[in-house]
Amino acid sequence: MSTKGKWEKRWHPLREEWIVYSAHRNNRPWQGAAKSTPASAPDFDSACYLCPGNKRVHGSVNPNYNDVFIFENDHPVVGMQAPEVTPAGSLYKREQATGVAKVVCYDPRHNISLSQMKLPEVVKVFVAFQQEMIAFRKNPAIHSVLIFENKGEVVGVSNPHPHCQIYAVDFPLKLVSQQVRVADIYKLTTGKNIFESIVAHEQQDKIRIIAENDFAIAFIPYFARYAYEIMIFPKAHHQSLISLSDEELAGFTAVFHQTVRKLDMNFEMDFPYVMSMMQAPVDGSSYPEFRIHCWLQPPYRQPGLIKYLAGPEIGAGNFMADTMPEEKAAELQKINVADYRWER
Repeated sequence: MSTKGKWEKRWHPLREEWIVYSAHRNNRPWQGAAKSTPASAPDFDSACYLCPGNKRVHGSVNPNYNDVFIFENDHPVVGMQAPEVTPAGSLYKREQATGVAKVVCYDPRHNISLSQMKLPEVVKVFVAFQQEMIAFRKNPAIHSVLIFENKGEVVGVSNPHPHCQIYAVDFPLKLVSQQVRVADIYKLTTGKNIFESIVAHEQQDKIRIIAENDFAIAFIPYFARYAYEIMIFPKAHHQSLISLSDEELAGFTAVFHQTVRKLDMNFEMDFPYVMSMMQAPVDGSSYPEFRIHCWLQPPYRQPGLIKYLAGPEIGAGNFMADTMPEEKAAELQKINVADYRWER
């Protein structure tokens, strides 16, 4: 069996680590397709604390909302009313967990996801993200904001109602800080923007591009860790959602929408993922070399077969990937999104 093009390591320029690819080992049989029927749950669940009109755990009642509904988390990981703590020493530090934690319900229907929603409805969600970012920029207590979705039971979502969360915190987010530092160094050493260089390489290679329009591009990066890991960039230089025009935001959303629909269609299931909106801090400082990107990290590498983090990943901090980015991109490139059949 030839291992050429299936067994190598690649440098991840944003994480500064080697990714080892051993796709020649990926010949095990599928362990059964753990597919979830997109409409298996009811439109409304009286026991769901996110459905319209239902009571939440602390007694607040949700309005009978029609599209996007946002509220402060009843069980916040950070809060403006977090208890004060006594400072510790220089090695073992502790501080007050200050910030804002919000829940964003995408739709009143309990049994739908962003991929199944119509594009104009998803645009409303992204517009809501942008409005939240504008508000956080005006809050002097907030340094950084993470918009993220844990989609699917396999990634540990606590409620299947379509929603994501926003953590606005008073400290730098580690991976964003790393990318800012890497981008600054790359600029000093090459005179170029590292994100623009990555996008340019993908546009030149073409073989890993999943979706593209005049305003945005999605691809499985050359250095992907997860089999179907996808990065989505606006084509113009933006540090966060705040500065995108209406047209750019709609185009960015459209590429995201095409991408998540292709993921659904590839395995014929409501495909799970962790979505992170990677944005520059809103602390008033300048981050000219950073570029916003949406980062999708789906756990499956085959239907019913999850990429579990084990010895190398947890113990050493280096990913061992069982698939090649080019092979997974080729799967998704063959899919015609016009054939998507779960829109509701």
